[in-house]
Amino acid sequence: MEDRYSLHPSVKDITLSTLFFEGLPKNAIKLALSNLVSRSHPANQVILLENDWGGSVYFILEGWVKIRTYNLEGKELTLNILGRGELFGEMAALDEVPRSTDVITLTSTEIGSLPSQDFLKLLNTEPLAGVRLAQLMARRLRQVNRRLRLRESDSASRVADTLLFLAEGQGIQNTTGVEIPNLPHREISSLSGLARETVTRVLTKLEKKKLIKRNGEVICIPDVSALEKMIA
Repeated sequence: MEDRYSLHPSVKDITLSTLFFEGLPKNAIKLALSNLVSRSHPANQVILLENDWGGSVYFILEGWVKIRTYNLEGKELTLNILGRGELFGEMAALDEVPRSTDVITLTSTEIGSLPSQDFLKLLNTEPLAGVRLAQLMARRLRQVNRRLRLRESDSASRVADTLLFLAEGQGIQNTTGVEIPNLPHREISSLSGLARETVTRVLTKLEKKKLIKRNGEVICIPDVSALEKMIA
């Protein structure tokens, strides 16, 4: 089945779900997104490849993607998981160099692509857009630094931190707690730097302690502060 291309039906949808646009003038947003084109992708499809040259910045309208690279031994490393409202490809647009990572869909995903020149024009004309982008990059850097500090911690701490990392970036608060995507264990393994069997064992223990609840495609964290106490 071919990917479907179309102009996204509502600029409102993307601006409401993407913190990058928070507080920007509506006319500036409408102008910047006038050339936005959406594309539907199946799960496990490569969106971008490392070292590709690209001319677009991408906004996730629905679904989940992972940001991937490889270490010197050729082992796959998942650097981040992004969901609805997130953007990627901004670094290549800013410094006009090849992509530094792969981006692959984890689920059926709809992505809006925006020409880099439109993105850069918004940054140059709206100072707040630059502030929002800096805030986004600072948050991602803090998350990576925290995960690196925990690389020598015990397995329970590392899995708990990975779940909290997903909750901070992609969590949805409801009456039962914070919901995050129930990723395949290999993805949590890659994010935490643990063996998949270890991740499976730790998740089972967390569930028995009622620190998480797994239900189909979702993991619910009933009490985030209780899970945080698991981190040594």
